[in-house]
Amino acid sequence: MNSAQARAVRFDQYGDRDVLHVTEVPMPSPAAGEVLVEVRAAGINPGEAAIRSGAMRERFPATFPSGQGSDLAGVVTALGDGVTDFGLGDEVLGFSWQRSSHATHVVVPVTQLIPKPAALSWEVAGSLYVVGCTAWAAVDAVAPKPGETVAVSAAAGGVGTVTVQLLAVHSAHVLGIASPANADWLTAHDATPVPYGDGLAEALTAAAPDGIDAFIDLFGPGYVQLAVDLGIPRDRIETIISFQKAQELGTRSAGSEGASTREVLTEMADHVASGRIEIPVAATYPLDRVRDAYAELEQRHTRGKIVLIP
Repeated sequence: MNSAQARAVRFDQYGDRDVLHVTEVPMPSPAAGEVLVEVRAAGINPGEAAIRSGAMRERFPATFPSGQGSDLAGVVTALGDGVTDFGLGDEVLGFSWQRSSHATHVVVPVTQLIPKPAALSWEVAGSLYVVGCTAWAAVDAVAPKPGETVAVSAAAGGVGTVTVQLLAVHSAHVLGIASPANADWLTAHDATPVPYGDGLAEALTAAAPDGIDAFIDLFGPGYVQLAVDLGIPRDRIETIISFQKAQELGTRSAGSEGASTREVLTEMADHVASGRIEIPVAATYPLDRVRDAYAELEQRHTRGKIVLIP
């Protein structure tokens, strides 16, 4: 790679992981109000796999050739006109809305970046945006009061681990629906583990004999239906993934879009830097092994984040 080139993940058509490849691209140049970031870490997310496969083409269509990735953390290496928020060499974290962070370099508007707290590793900083802002939006949607009981599906996944901990910050009692292998982690983070599978409704009722006040679904439509069947008020049932089911049943479906602000990102970074919330990093992969990273992600049994290191 010469000085005028960067490297980036691309795909030229919808498909399985084998459509992903890494290629040389012209080095991006920041426009007014933007900076060029040399990426040190970029988390991957299930939504990106769904976009690549075409499963979300109605909601989030791709244009080809398409880049990939939202999460990022890195070092500012060039400034666009009028930029005063950051200087060369500043360490930052944030997000791209151009599906471009899975790359060695990315141009980002300064409004989508915050300073990286020194206490955050590159891997954690590069994983914060999607899980942090999505968890914030999901918790905000159900508005938990201290002492209330909130059930969370996929409680040990990337968004789930953050959601569980953020609910604890709000002094809620959390029922974490996950595999038995994650029970110890959930217990250690002040959640009551409830194994998914047959008998889940009965297990949830037994774990919360005084009732469940709210439900956050991070996995699929079956959990939205379950929450309704349990008698939870529909305005306190939130899903980040089952949009059609939410519309059908009149439940909530807040996503990270409304929470994609510097203020929310700064709040979540502060929670992590202070130790109130941890972001587990399950695995890291070099950029060239992006297919392997998604192979692990798509098993849907990973606790925490998988991160690309360009």
